[in-house]
Amino acid sequence: MKNPIDTDLTGKIAVVTGAGGVLCSVFSKALAAAGAKVALLDLNLEAAEKVAAEITAEGGAAKAYKVNVLDKDSLTACRERVRAELGKCDILINGAGGNNPRATTDKEYYEQGDIDAQTKSFFDLKPDDVGFVFDLNFLGALLPTQVFAPDMLGRKGCSILNISSMNAFTPLTKIPAYSGAKAAISNFTQWLAVHFVKEGIRVNAIAPGFLSTNQNRALLWNADGTPTARTGKILAATPMGRFGEPEELVGAVLFLLDEKAASFITGVVIPIDGGFSAYSGV
Repeated sequence: MKNPIDTDLTGKIAVVTGAGGVLCSVFSKALAAAGAKVALLDLNLEAAEKVAAEITAEGGAAKAYKVNVLDKDSLTACRERVRAELGKCDILINGAGGNNPRATTDKEYYEQGDIDAQTKSFFDLKPDDVGFVFDLNFLGALLPTQVFAPDMLGRKGCSILNISSMNAFTPLTKIPAYSGAKAAISNFTQWLAVHFVKEGIRVNAIAPGFLSTNQNRALLWNADGTPTARTGKILAATPMGRFGEPEELVGAVLFLLDEKAASFITGVVIPIDGGFSAYSGV
């Protein structure tokens, strides 16, 4: 993989959660191409191993680990393996997260009678389902940080990157749990940045706009491959008029992790959204 900017991470140990997924697999490859040794953490070990194989085939250094980011014991055991096999963590990307259809309403707007109709309205969302999405995104960043950030204490050039979303700025319809969780991630990023500033650990986040991935495919595309009405709204509200590609996030990721280029940057959430946040609709 050829990186869009020349960030040198030689000698760094990077830990990436959700590394088997679409976005974090791309981030992991970019880190390896920049010279880092990458620990690929994912609940789906097979997916992480596939990414590790792709990285090593290109001459990079990576190793896959099966981890549940909601289980602190699982994370702690993984940290000990990473320390023994790669070294202490210098960079942590909290990439595990996502939405779940069970925490999504069927309609954008409540209409009279929906509470009793055969439709999943706001009133039908179950606490366990909402809690799962919130925990996966928020605790899925908090717990790995608790486990891996101690490796960074007292050491120079360490950094944490969280993955927020444009939902954090303005919530999208139908997905209240995911929107709320990503808003929490943005707030948590700012909190951590202040909390760790005396240790020299920088903490930032990116907020991707709209990308078409396996996770949101059902919301964006009909079964026959035609765009849904939601896709039409998204593209109409995105001045660039298209979905983003995972590779288009890499430049910001590498910039924020570059201890020279971004040495005075901490506590920011950078939108990468094709102009979505700048467009008023008129």
